Amino acid sequence: MFRFFLILLLCGTTAGLFGQGNSSKYHRSEAQRGDGVYSLLRRFALDKYSCNFEAFYKLNKMRKNAALTAGKVYNLPILIYVFDGKTIRSSIGIEDWDRALNIQKYNEAMLEGRLRQESFKTDKILWVPYHQLNCPEADLDIPPPVLVNPEEGKAGDRKFPIFGPAYAYTPLESSRLKGKVFYISSGHGGVDPGAMATRGGRTICEDEYAYDVSLRLCRQLIAHGATTYMVVRDDDDGIRSGEYLECDKDEELWGGVRMVLQQKARLFQRSNIINELYEKHRLQGVKDQLLIEIHIDSRSRSERTDVFFYYHSSSDDGKELAEQLHQTLKAKYKQYRSGGYYHGTVSSRDLHMLRESKPNSVYVELANIRNYSDQQRVALESNRQLLANWLFEGITK
Repeated sequence: MFRFFLILLLCGTTAGLFGQGNSSKYHRSEAQRGDGVYSLLRRFALDKYSCNFEAFYKLNKMRKNAALTAGKVYNLPILIYVFDGKTIRSSIGIEDWDRALNIQKYNEAMLEGRLRQESFKTDKILWVPYHQLNCPEADLDIPPPVLVNPEEGKAGDRKFPIFGPAYAYTPLESSRLKGKVFYISSGHGGVDPGAMATRGGRTICEDEYAYDVSLRLCRQLIAHGATTYMVVRDDDDGIRSGEYLECDKDEELWGGVRMVLQQKARLFQRSNIINELYEKHRLQGVKDQLLIEIHIDSRSRSERTDVFFYYHSSSDDGKELAEQLHQTLKAKYKQYRSGGYYHGTVSSRDLHMLRESKPNSVYVELANIRNYSDQQRVALESNRQLLANWLFEGITK
């Protein structure tokens, strides 16, 4: 039986939680803004072992896939032992030399990564990952969230299946956006079609039209060398032609993540995925990362709107990006609309995806789906392409 030593000054958890017969102390860590369970455990190199996730939920009395609260302190599946100054094996009561060596390497890695302030040999506090005592073999083959080119075909042949057969081949037009990272997140999807309306006796759904514009924008960014993520994904749709885009519920999130039913949790799923990717790229030295949220509004049938933009009040960069897009659209309307008028607006709003996402971000509302004239802006394929073109021009100035 393992011998558990307690550190009185460290906060712990309920005794015997995992049926090991002794009370234990666990390392605790504060969730950062945008953290999900996966990103928090990955920070401490705990993400390859399923028992660590199970332990985390039990330790914190949480249901699976629950969102974390920024600033809240959580128990991690890292047991705290007193190092006896001799060996790791004698400190925790094991005979396995290889396991003890793995625990030593883990503590050294945490020190090197500045997650520990001192060596366990100095402060006599030994961290023992839960999986080392319960499931030492990695059993989760979770692909790294960041790939060299996330939408690239396996053969590097510039074919991107997400765009559909007709548009899969995307030649490289330039490399002017190389080194820049974009996250394109279209509104709603999966169980939630977003705003709905009728057109020609048929139902049209916000998520389908926002997704099509998003795909077209994503394709242009990739064509100019950008690393671009389609956060919401539907492998069946691709870029579509025609006026009526069929509503469905099979969209997923980046990494094959199924959207949950509860709206708040769905939003956290998105922001967590984006933030994990953002942190990975930030550590790689990438400084230019943008999130573009693309939606379609729902208002009174009689209310006609132009494309308008939101930013978060705490983000000067977000405001600048929104104003840059606004000026681009204003110029395009002046050029192409009879009379040249444009009534699109820029304003701040405390929306989840603007508040909780780490990249500089802007929220785009393309139209009022219930107004017939506004519907023209997204229903006509040529207009969807123009919107993508103009958004591309605005964010890459």
